[in-house]
Amino acid sequence: MGTRPSFPARLNNGPAPAAVPARARVATQPSVPMAPARADFSAMRQRMVRRLATGGIQSQAVLTAMGTVERDRFIDSALVAQAYEDTSLPIGLNQTISKPNVVARMCELLLGAELAREGKPARVLEIGTGCGYQAAVLSLLAREVYSIERLRGLHEKARENLRPFRLPNVHLLFGDGMAGYAKGAPYAAIIAAAGGEAVPQAWLDQLAVGGRLVAPVAGQGGQQALVVIDRTAQGLRQQLLEAVHFVPLKSGVA
Repeated sequence: MGTRPSFPARLNNGPAPAAVPARARVATQPSVPMAPARADFSAMRQRMVRRLATGGIQSQAVLTAMGTVERDRFIDSALVAQAYEDTSLPIGLNQTISKPNVVARMCELLLGAELAREGKPARVLEIGTGCGYQAAVLSLLAREVYSIERLRGLHEKARENLRPFRLPNVHLLFGDGMAGYAKGAPYAAIIAAAGGEAVPQAWLDQLAVGGRLVAPVAGQGGQQALVVIDRTAQGLRQQLLEAVHFVPLKSGVA
């Protein structure tokens, strides 16, 4: 197993920027030369947000986050024309970036946790950083995001993708996601971007009372569905929701 980076793993090499509202941190990123089509991406992104709202996403915080983070910056240049379509796209190493409606749906479910109803959840653990897109969205919805990736190539890609955004509340970790990240626990919310036959016990152990876990699980025949697990003072409460399709959950690092 590879060595995890020191904690916290900040995305910027210099001193942390002055505290500003989370939305502003994404919207006011360093000046980058923009292609003429950038304005078109903005319009496409807003159309995506309207589709999400029409499709049932009700959380204004989620819709704002989805409308702020530029999904086109997290995918290969050859695929940017599809950046705001409701489709998953390849990001390398046989992995994909999730559909926008799946990201929005899972984030909205997370905000339904007891610990999130009064405001932003304090700490969120993301299993499977991928290209970093969902971590950027979560950065606007939580006070701190701990995101772990088992594939070193994707871990490095996420660091490069997120570096221009300078998000001091996002901590990227390289390691076995099935083990979670005990040093950051307990978590108000845990979200997974890969599905296995069962939710690892480590994730449940790291979930705070009042916290919520959202993850795909595979049933008979390999069909996946979203599961929502709430930890209450009386124990765990589970709901099985709609069918989804994620990459398989694997242990170890590569």
